[in-house]
Amino acid sequence: MADKSDIRYKAGEVAGQAQVKKDEMVDKMSNKMESAKESCQEGKEQASGFIQQTGEQMKNMAQGAAEAVKNAVGMGDNNSGSNKPRI
Repeated sequence: MADKSDIRYKAGEVAGQAQVKKDEMVDKMSNKMESAKESCQEGKEQASGFIQQTGEQMKNMAQGAAEAVKNAVGMGDNNSGSNKPRI
């Protein structure tokens, strides 16, 4: 039969190995979480840029439409002064 001190030694050895494995797993998960966080941040920045670009395009389209309406009714800058309605 095994000596009590031998059993305690082996139990301590197993506990130490389990601690090392646990620490390795925690480190791996921490690294994966950091990577996921960085990926999310990059996606957020890309989406923000896309939304800003789309907003600028919409603004430019609206300004172009407003100018087209002004020109159609004779109030735009592209018309000569003789065609403008007198007020």
